[in-house]
Amino acid sequence: MVDFRVDVDIGGTFTDIVFMGSDGRVLARKIASTPDDYSRAVLHGIRSGVEQLGITADMVSEVSHGFTVATNAIIEQKGAKTALITTEGFRDVLEFRRNRTPRLYDLYYEKSPPLVKRQWRLEVGERMNFRGEVVRPLDKDDVDTAVQYVLDSGIESVAVSLLHSYANPEHVRTSPK
Repeated sequence: MVDFRVDVDIGGTFTDIVFMGSDGRVLARKIASTPDDYSRAVLHGIRSGVEQLGITADMVSEVSHGFTVATNAIIEQKGAKTALITTEGFRDVLEFRRNRTPRLYDLYYEKSPPLVKRQWRLEVGERMNFRGEVVRPLDKDDVDTAVQYVLDSGIESVAVSLLHSYANPEHVRTSPK
């Protein structure tokens, strides 16, 4: 049986959809994006591609999805009012980023603004080591304070990024009191 990969990239103006069949068939579609609900354009494009190729949905073995629209929102500094909750001592890591700059000897080079404004970057006391072992237990009062700040500030989205949470997600899964 022939199977198809479907690759989708949502842009602010157009959504690109490409079907690639294991038999060598390729179908590329460019359709208008639907900013009020981007999924509508994706579903419409996939349905019409399936119909045009004369295949069934079970012949689609993989769907890859990209978001040019998300990249554009970051570049243009648009999007939801977002807070960042991070390990105490790491509030300014977005400012530091990497020490390297694209123009090493340009004294006037300015980094783009960080994705989250400083006043919306919140710290909680906690620490995991790289093995995921608790070095400092999560301070639940700090979590409660951060959550209350988010609620009081009209924040629309929250990112939680705690040091070494990839090794042990216990602290990022902890709910406030």
